[in-house]
Amino acid sequence: MSTPLASSPSAYRESAILTATPEQLVVMLYDGARRFLYQASVAMQRDDVPAAHGKLRRAEAIIAHLRDTLDLDQGDVAARLQAIYLFCNRHLNEARIQRDPGKIQQVHTLLGELRTAWNTAAAG
Repeated sequence: MSTPLASSPSAYRESAILTATPEQLVVMLYDGARRFLYQASVAMQRDDVPAAHGKLRRAEAIIAHLRDTLDLDQGDVAARLQAIYLFCNRHLNEARIQRDPGKIQQVHTLLGELRTAWNTAAAG
């Protein structure tokens, strides 16, 4: 018999995180950032500035974590990822200032492309 806690979504998520490979963790981070970006875009379209700001901050924190954990001694790929993450943060700042959900969507799409590449690496 399972307990309600053991079958909760948070218990499942915690188990998935603890058993994930590094590549799978990166995919999970992209998924989280993209979810927050989608929510920020929707909130911005509804002119809910506080909600949009909060969701953007959460996505930016994930992107900053991805950037901060890069091993730049590993070569060109890490340096290119760093440049992409810096671009994403600048673009999201512009989206916030200009209240432009289209800019949020552009970052969402870019992170989706990176997610696909990481997911392929995780599967391979």
